[in-house]
Order: sequence, then C-alpha cells, then structure tokens
Amino acid sequence: MTTTPAAPEAATHEQLANAIRVLAMDAVEAAKSGHPGMPMGMADVATVLFGRFLKFDPADPTWPDRDRFVLSAGHGSMLLYSILHLTGHPAMTMDELRRFRQLGSLTPGHPEVMQSHGIETTTGPLGQGLATAVGIALAERILNARFGDDLVDHYTYVIASDGDLMEGISHEAASLAGHLGLGKLIVLWDDNEISIDGPTELSFTDDTLARFRAYGWDVREVDGHNPQQIAMAVDYARTTDAPSLISCKTIIGYGAPNKGGTHHCHGAPLGSEEIAATRAKLGWSHEPFVIPETVEQAWRGFGRRGADARAQWADRLDACEPALRDAFRAAAEGRLPEGFAAAIDEFKRKISAETPKLATRVASGNVLDVLVPLVPQIVGGSADLSPSNNTRVKNTAVVQRTGYGGRYIHYGVREHAMAAAMNGLALHGGIIPYGGTFLQFSDYCRPAIRLSALMRQRVVYVMTHDSIGLGEDGPTHQPVEHVAALRAIPNLLVFRPADAVETAECWQIALETADRPSLLALTRQNVPTVRTEHARENLSARGAYVLRPAEGGRKVTLFATGSEVSIAVEARRLLQERGIGAAVVSMPSWELFEQQDAAYRAEVIGEGTLRVGIEALVRLGWDRYIGSDGIFVGMKGFGESAPYQELYEHFGITADAVVAAVAARL
Repeated sequence: MTTTPAAPEAATHEQLANAIRVLAMDAVEAAKSGHPGMPMGMADVATVLFGRFLKFDPADPTWPDRDRFVLSAGHGSMLLYSILHLTGHPAMTMDELRRFRQLGSLTPGHPEVMQSHGIETTTGPLGQGLATAVGIALAERILNARFGDDLVDHYTYVIASDGDLMEGISHEAASLAGHLGLGKLIVLWDDNEISIDGPTELSFTDDTLARFRAYGWDVREVDGHNPQQIAMAVDYARTTDAPSLISCKTIIGYGAPNKGGTHHCHGAPLGSEEIAATRAKLGWSHEPFVIPETVEQAWRGFGRRGADARAQWADRLDACEPALRDAFRAAAEGRLPEGFAAAIDEFKRKISAETPKLATRVASGNVLDVLVPLVPQIVGGSADLSPSNNTRVKNTAVVQRTGYGGRYIHYGVREHAMAAAMNGLALHGGIIPYGGTFLQFSDYCRPAIRLSALMRQRVVYVMTHDSIGLGEDGPTHQPVEHVAALRAIPNLLVFRPADAVETAECWQIALETADRPSLLALTRQNVPTVRTEHARENLSARGAYVLRPAEGGRKVTLFATGSEVSIAVEARRLLQERGIGAAVVSMPSWELFEQQDAAYRAEVIGEGTLRVGIEALVRLGWDRYIGSDGIFVGMKGFGESAPYQELYEHFGITADAVVAAVAARL
C-alpha cells in the first residue's frame, strides 16, 4: 500500500510578512547601512496590500491600468525591493537584494524611478512621494474622464511615514487632494511614533487625524499588525468619494527584541547579535537571503494574480473604436500629433511678419492658445496666478471634483505641491503637465523641480516676472539669483527667450523633449521682436546663436538672454556707428548650447573678441562664456521698487552703458 505525501502547509500571513522583515534586515546588514525599522514595522501592511488588493503584473510592470504604489517613506526601500523580488519581477533578483546600496545595482538607498522594474517614482526627500502621488491619482481621474472606465480605472496607494506628514509639502498636497475629492488615493500611514532623534513627541504632537479630516479626507485607525483590520480599512477606503488616510499603528523594527520600538533601528543596521535574536523571536531558521519554497510560491502567486486583469484590459483596448484606441495609445506613449511642428512654424512666421512688442509671458499664452487645442495630452495650471502667468487658455474647462474632464488645474497658493503633483501627472503617463507661478517662487518649487530632472520627466514650469523688469513689486519679488541657481540643476532645461519667436521655439523644445523637464523664465514687461526674419529652423534648439553678425571685423561679442537681447541689439547698432564691429549672440538655453560641438561653440563665442554678458540677473555662471576678464552688465545685488524703465537706468543695464564699458576697454 502506497501513501500520498502530505501537501505542504500553505504559508501563513505571519510567514509572508516575516519574509519581508528578514530580507530587509539582512540586506541592510550586508550593506552596513540603511533603514531596517520601517520595512519590519510595515511588513504586515504591505503583505495585505500586495497580497489582497494591488492590481499589478510583474510580467508587464508598465501596463497603463495597473494600480500605482508609491513608497513615500523611501528610506524604507528594502520593503519595496523585497516585495518586487518576492512577487517575481524578473530583474529584481536575490543578487540585487544582496547588492543593496551598491554602485550600479537596482537597489539604491532610496528608490529611483524604474517603472519597468516596478518602481513608480523616486521617493527620497520626505513628503515628495505623497505629493507626487496626489498628481498620479489626479492623472487617473483626468484620463478616466477622457477614456472611460474600461481603459482607466485604478487606485493609487501610498505608504507614508511620520516624517512625510511633518513636511510642509504634505499640508499643501493633502489639502489639494481633499479639495479635488481624489477618492482613489489611499494613504497608509506608518504611525510608529519614532523619528531619527527619538520619539516623535519630541517635535510632532499634531492631531494628524483631525487635520486630515479637516482637509476632507476619510480617516481610519487600525492596528498595523492585524491583517484583518488592515484589510477591512483598505476595503472600505476603496468605496469612498474622498481620499483616505489609514493610520497604521505599528512597532518600528517589529520582531527585533532589543531595538524594536526604538529609534535605534530607524537608520542603522541591527547588528549580527540582534539579527540572530530577531530570527529566533520570529521563528525564522533560514540563512540570510534564503526564502522557503512555500513562502516564495505564495508571494509568486500574488504576482501572477494580476495577469488576467491585464489580459482583459488589453482585450478591451483592442475592442475600442479605432479613434479612441489610437488616441489612448498616443497619450500613453507621449506622442505629439501630426501638425505640431507646422503649427509652431506658422506662429513664428506670423510674429516675424508683424513684429509685435509683447511680454514673453503674453507670447507664451499665445503659443498655448495654439498648442492646447492641438495636443490633447497637455494639462495646465497655475498656483493662483493664472492672469499673471498667462497659463489658462480661453474656454479651457477646469479640473474639479464635480468633473475631471477639464484641462486646467487651479492649484491655489501651493507652489510646492503643484510642482510635485506635476511630477505625478507626468509619471502616471498620458499627460504632459505645465504649471505657472512667479520665478521668485521657484524656490518654493525647487525640491520637486530637482526631482523632475532626476527622474527625467517631461514637466514644463512656466515662471514669469523673471527679473527687475517686473518693476514696482520690488526686491522681494525680483529674482536676481534664481536663474543661476536653476541652471545648476543637472538635466533641467532653463529657457529665457528674447521675444515671441524664441518663446514659441522654447515651447516646441520643451514639448518635444520627453526625457527632461523645462523651465521658461518669462518677462512681465513688453519686449520688441528681435527675430524679424522668419527661419524654419528652431534656432533656440542650438542654445545660443548669432542673432546679428558684426559688420566688418568682429571685435566685440555681445551675449544676452531674454529681455536684455534687445538691449544688446541696440548696443550693437551704436557700436557699429562708431566703427566697432559687434555681433549679438542670443542665448535662450545655456544647457542646449553646451551640447553643441566644439567648433560651433567656438564660432558663436567669437574667440579673440572682447566679450560682454548682458543679463538683468547676477553674474554667476557667465564667466564660462565671457571669461573672468569679460565685461558683465547686470545685477550685483538685490533690486529696488520702481517702474522697470527707471530700474534699468538705475542699475546701468542699458545700451549706452554697454557701449561705454566696451569703449573704456578698447
């Protein structure tokens, strides 16, 4: 008589969660740095979320209707890396976990955007993940309104820490999410009452639940180690018309007998003795980086669960009307429509023929009047400065909680949240976001702008009132140092166009560049058209070009950006009258100029000539073009409050001042 071997017992919830805990503490120990406490504390919550709710498919991590998961508490990155490995994401091998925080690995200290490997967004600076997730959830609603439930119907889940909710950006973002009624946004708060310095009561005694209720969120509180309570809370959150905050009361470093529940396991390895004691307490007898088969297969089953949903979605897409299907694919792929370049060219031709005197912020609004109806993926907005930024196209519907079908977002006075939300709109896919404020307030946006650049996202920042040219509002609003600081951000395209033609060209570059954010610094004051001869080529794409060549031998090269290009043109005229050959170089983008070949750069710079930089900003950065012995006509400090014409005279940023400086040197 033969007996059938008993089937192995199914893995328990506790075993599944412990797999995350041990992988996290082992990887941090191997790296000799990292944050084991959060993954160990939130392992139960993550197991419930990925095991019962999250719609995803490791075989196709980027399928458009997947649920989005944002680990805003990015320091706990081993939570996410462990789950990606356990659920079967092919690239996230056990070797990658062993290489945690090592050069060239897929497991950096904080998650970086790798959507093809299951990582939706970079979540380093606290608060950014939560605010970015607001944009992701908003994108889902906007695209749902456009394409319907069959193609767009998914949730955005966030794990956030105490630190995320302390950051000021969390207030802006949560307020915006409540205002917009983003019911498919669900935030799981790791409420462990521990920060790096010690207990959160040292600095954080807010009534956080009352705060979020005041924002219009649905709020629940659960035991973060009770899977039934967690599941019930998530289940309920999926039924509400408001964003949800679920306070998960957890023990940081859960399972560590000596360091658990203390700040000692927040940002440092547990150490070999504590790890051994933790293994004993958890009943986990396996060696480091070894997962028993029953546990591994259960997690792999969670990963396979989404395959049917993805296949059914693909069938629905194939069955759509061809026009809708093509529009969806164009949006998802970020493609610009046919006729885009022709529309820009026609706009440029008209400006060069009519030569209007326009503020470049007005010119930008005119460009948007052409592009927004043409490119349905474009979604704009402003931080309560729409009339000043010229960002709202006439008759464009507003995105609001009663209807998400609009294409313009009133962000309110929430510049930081606006910038982060735009990152989320871009990361979600299907939307090309732009948003406006004053250039002075780019400081409020800067952490999110930096992440746009780091994540290589097509986000367009429309920053107006770009110099002392804004006039009477005075030095608190006159951004003399901001452009230099923004030019320092790697991978960010900073544009300061000279007129309406260059403004159109800069918009064209910004929208055609899918892997870099762009910032347009635009004038409040009117500027003359300097591009009076039409050119089909996008000259601004060279970064800098000779706008006016010298007549006779070139003795002087006048470099300028934005509103000062017209000053350079006038200075050239005066110099030529004196018999001094001068060329004018317009430099709308230093970053693009640096990408040109050496021969072109040398030709434009004019080696051997007296070089002059003209910009109503500080000198920082200009010496690379004019040399340390070059002449700079610009700002040496903060501005003043007066009509802008008087300010240019007062600070000596005039054609006459340029000519006098050149004459003195020659």
